[in-house]
Amino acid sequence: MAKKILVVDDDVDMVEILKSFLELEGYDVIGAFDGQEALDKTKQQKPDFILLDIMMPVMDGWEACRRLKACKKTSEIPVAILTARVDPQDREKAFQLGADDYITKPFNPDELLKRIKETFC
Repeated sequence: MAKKILVVDDDVDMVEILKSFLELEGYDVIGAFDGQEALDKTKQQKPDFILLDIMMPVMDGWEACRRLKACKKTSEIPVAILTARVDPQDREKAFQLGADDYITKPFNPDELLKRIKETFC
């Protein structure tokens, strides 16, 4: 059975690009466009991995990550922050909130795939 990845980004094109790329690699991909939708879809569809942007409307990625990691039912799901923010303090904040990885945009698709695969090994 294919591993399920939740891609969360307010940029519809980014979600579609990642969805197409990851589906070609055999993953089942769900899209969400803000932090609240990510929380809702996580409860409904139980992804194996979450790619989470930071800067989004309704609920940003910081709050979504904090809530995911604070909830017993979702705390073990690996969360990789995928963001344009390159400030070292943002990286540190992500890890303090429980993120498992921090990847900056623009990203190398092969490196992204390698980091996702390492999570499942």
